Amino acid sequence: MASEEASLRALESLMTEFFHSCTTNDRKREIEELLNSFAGQPGSWRHCLYFLSNSRNEYVMMYSLTVFENLVNKMWVGVASEDKAELRSCLPKLLLSQHALLPFFIRNKLCKVIVDIGRQDWPMFYHDFFSNTLQLVQSPSLAPLGLVLLKMTSEELVCPREDLSVARKEELKKLLLEQIPTVLNLLTGILETVWDKHSVTVTTPPPSPTSRETGVLVGDSTPVGLESESGTLCLLALECLAHLFSWIPLSSSITPALLASIFHFARFGCQLPVKTKPPPTSNGDSSPGNLANGSNAQGRTGQMVGHADRARLGVMAMSCINELMCKNCVPLDFEEFLLRMFQQTFYLLQRLTNSHSHTNTHSVKNRLQELDESYVEKFTDFLRLFVSVHLRRIESNSQFPLVEFLALLFKYTFNQPTHEGYLTCLDIWSIFLDYLTTKIRSRLADRDSVLNRYKDALVLLLREVLNRIQFRLNQSQLEELDDETLDDDQQTEWQRYLRQSLEVVARVMELLPSQTFSILFPVLQEDLDVYLGLQQYIVTTRTNRRLNITAEADCRKLHCALRDLSSLLQAVGRLAEFFTGDVFTARFNDALAIVQRLVEVTCYGSQISLYDVEMAVPSVLKPDLIDVHAQSLAALQAYSHWLAQFCSEVQRQQDQTQFVDLITSGMAATTPLINAKVPEKLLLSACHLLVSMATTVRPVFLVSLPAVQNVFNLITENHNHRLPQEAHVLVCRALSNMLLLPWPSLPEAEQQWPNRSANHTRLISTLTHQYRLLPRPPDHHPTSKVVLQQTLCVLKDIVDSISGEATKSRQICYQSLQESVQVTLALFPLYIQQPDVTDEMLSFFLTLFQALRVQMGVAFTEQIIQTFLSMFTREQLAVSILQEGSSGSKVVQKFLKILQVVVQEPGQTFKPMLPSILSLCMEQVYPIVAERSCPDVKAEMFELLFQILHQNWRFFFKTSVLSSVQRTGAEEHMENQAQFIAAMQAFGQSFLQPDIHIFKQNLSYLEILNSKHKLYHRKLFRSSMLFHFINVLLQVLLHKSHDLLQDDITVALYNMAAVDFQAFYSSFLPEFLNGCQGLDPHQRTTLARNFTPERDLPSFSQGVYRLVNDLRFYRLCNGSLPPGTLKL
Repeated sequence: MASEEASLRALESLMTEFFHSCTTNDRKREIEELLNSFAGQPGSWRHCLYFLSNSRNEYVMMYSLTVFENLVNKMWVGVASEDKAELRSCLPKLLLSQHALLPFFIRNKLCKVIVDIGRQDWPMFYHDFFSNTLQLVQSPSLAPLGLVLLKMTSEELVCPREDLSVARKEELKKLLLEQIPTVLNLLTGILETVWDKHSVTVTTPPPSPTSRETGVLVGDSTPVGLESESGTLCLLALECLAHLFSWIPLSSSITPALLASIFHFARFGCQLPVKTKPPPTSNGDSSPGNLANGSNAQGRTGQMVGHADRARLGVMAMSCINELMCKNCVPLDFEEFLLRMFQQTFYLLQRLTNSHSHTNTHSVKNRLQELDESYVEKFTDFLRLFVSVHLRRIESNSQFPLVEFLALLFKYTFNQPTHEGYLTCLDIWSIFLDYLTTKIRSRLADRDSVLNRYKDALVLLLREVLNRIQFRLNQSQLEELDDETLDDDQQTEWQRYLRQSLEVVARVMELLPSQTFSILFPVLQEDLDVYLGLQQYIVTTRTNRRLNITAEADCRKLHCALRDLSSLLQAVGRLAEFFTGDVFTARFNDALAIVQRLVEVTCYGSQISLYDVEMAVPSVLKPDLIDVHAQSLAALQAYSHWLAQFCSEVQRQQDQTQFVDLITSGMAATTPLINAKVPEKLLLSACHLLVSMATTVRPVFLVSLPAVQNVFNLITENHNHRLPQEAHVLVCRALSNMLLLPWPSLPEAEQQWPNRSANHTRLISTLTHQYRLLPRPPDHHPTSKVVLQQTLCVLKDIVDSISGEATKSRQICYQSLQESVQVTLALFPLYIQQPDVTDEMLSFFLTLFQALRVQMGVAFTEQIIQTFLSMFTREQLAVSILQEGSSGSKVVQKFLKILQVVVQEPGQTFKPMLPSILSLCMEQVYPIVAERSCPDVKAEMFELLFQILHQNWRFFFKTSVLSSVQRTGAEEHMENQAQFIAAMQAFGQSFLQPDIHIFKQNLSYLEILNSKHKLYHRKLFRSSMLFHFINVLLQVLLHKSHDLLQDDITVALYNMAAVDFQAFYSSFLPEFLNGCQGLDPHQRTTLARNFTPERDLPSFSQGVYRLVNDLRFYRLCNGSLPPGTLKL
């Protein structure tokens, strides 16, 4: 006894020293080694049992419990049966005697160790494990402790880790499911008892028009006061239920009484804090563990639960409800039960949105603001689950008041206290609108009756969403939104808010087009009148122009009107898609009115150049004016598809005046903005509009308009005021497309190709003039590099924009570019040591190969590839690749991408180059990247390898068409066998490395090669590679190194095994198990027997899962046995 006491004091001293701030890392390592050494000694748990019983030092208690946890989870098989029995007896006794004195985290750890023992031994050796827990739950004084154990049992037995065999996992789940009716009855009893004890019944209005179904809610029981201990008990019971509901199936065990009890507690979340003198709270600690620790707080009986803890009961009750709501698989006899749930929630929603309660005078928004934020989030989650998962089940039920529900959802949405909460509710409306749209499309016959049911709700929704994006109605709230910081989707908080709002508007437009248009257009008109009326306030002097609006109130009004106009212009642009296609004629007049108005606004903006006017508060108003002008151009651009359809229609008519006027005016408004002095936001909007006119609309007369000719002159005469690079590239693309793209609805003979071709050649010649005169060798002057990079950027964009166009367009393009391409090829070797320049060159060549390889011809293509192959020596590649993430690495990636394009070309054109490309890949690139990370280069190299195999299969397997059709067992004719084997070895090697992206990519490549070319069935693969690949993939599953890809790996294993199931089960599996270390013969036999020889994918997958899980389990067991143990 004295020695144990001394050991305890020594341990306390060590633990205190370990956690002391002055202890060095070296000393900590020493102490750690000592502690680990002690824990590893046989029988150390006995000392820990003494430490746990006799120490109040939290570090010592935690260490002791960690020793127990390790013993149970990793060494239990090797523990003597009498020692196990002692532990099963001692630890629960210790818990019962000490639980009230232990800190909650120590108590919980002790509970977990006991549950871990139950997971190993119940019911065979620990038959009273579960019954003991249920007895605790039923004991008035120990119920909280019982509930902690019950929840842990649900967590640890249903989702155990790797320390159990599959058979044991299935057995535990089955055993627990048998106990569920009893458990749920006990939990229902706890909740009902507490509620009945602490509530009085008062009369309230019926919860819904169908209150006869809700029963319990007509007499609304409201708790007068809830004692702290009762609150703790209910919170633990609800936590248990939430976890149980996450895995048990929907069944009759979940009774109406249980559901009613949960909803009783869900009401706590709807209660506002009492403004009078607050009742004393439990202990002010908001952690669930501390609230759940109520049973060990002395002298607290009679204390009342405060508002925060009542709210947490509401939150946990909603968590239970949401767990049930998540289940999409609903038995038919359970739908009545769901209806009951929704009716009870309907009542809660009424309470949340009730602004006329006799107990308070709160507005709905204030009410929601004062409620617990987590409760409101949980309730919103419920609404989202209801609409997305269950609405289709409940909508047709006459007992559920769906229209009234939507009215309450509307109230709930537009009274959300936070922007985030509001946007989440908008998502719910979007889900509902999608559901409605799908329903109408599938039931066109009664479309009108379905729409009429919801029409009023949708119109209300539309009006309110439009109101919510307007500054003149919500300035203070909208100014809170950040409009500067970009999120992961490259949009600001304001842009996200506006985009989500406009998506709802667009969905309503799809359902109610005329109503949407008639609501939106007057609002737009109101702000347009303000904008168009600004001209009268411009005062012009000899030196400047000034906007004569200076009063603070007027400036604020103008700011709001301009912000709103900008938003509404975006709304108008978002709706453009609803005027094209089949509805073009029916909605033509509305669309024409919009486009004419947009052209008028853009003309006005360009004529008076408000961005160039002096004004009061320029930091606010100038960005507003620029944004309105830019958005008007963007909105007009959104109608380019409508204009293209209009263009096709007028080609068939004599009178084209309307169309010509729109385009002429639009271009007259756009081209003056293509100027280096114009603010960049506005300049880019103008450039994008010009591109859309040239690319999408393609009017025949566009290039001859004086406004467009001015742009040609601006670009080709090379003024000192060069446009910023992005704008310059866009304008060059537009001008090139005007000359290259065929005019719609015109025959080939009227396309004026000779004239357009000559003009295009002149345009390209002018754009590349400086580039073609670059000195060789390079003079390393900074401007030379700038000219080179800028010119290649323009040329790449021009080629890219016509990559999907007709042959004639591509022919003319290549004709114009020919000289520049030759120049680039000549410059390439001179810049090989400057990776940033070669990167730009290879980007250009990559685009050329993707778009114009046919026009370039075989000879020239071969010349380019040979130039590259000669430049990229092993040494050059090594230098480039090893600078990971650098320009050099990107150059190699681009080069490999070019080769991918080449090897994918059908026919025999580039086949002679395959050996040298394969050689580069396997003999030069692969040795450098094989044992290094280099993920980017490696990904491109393996894709090239895959494309060589996939697109050039006959390079390796010369199977005749006849033998393929006859599927005869004739001998396969194989060529280039060494290269094929090397490629397969490279793929196999990649599965031994940690990079999960390369693993996933390469596994999918093998699967494609198998599905397209029967890779796994090929004689060479079957005889010398198949089992190696299966072995590697099984080892990966065993090591859990790529667990995210478990399903993909299992499917690949199935496809490989399917080549010869007989050989897999009779030959490979025994061989694989014999090679596995750490197993005895009996275990190997068991593993082989349990992998039933099924031939369908689900059964095979289950077999693989069982094999991997049980093999790991056996190794764990065997590793925990004491040395010298005799294995039977």
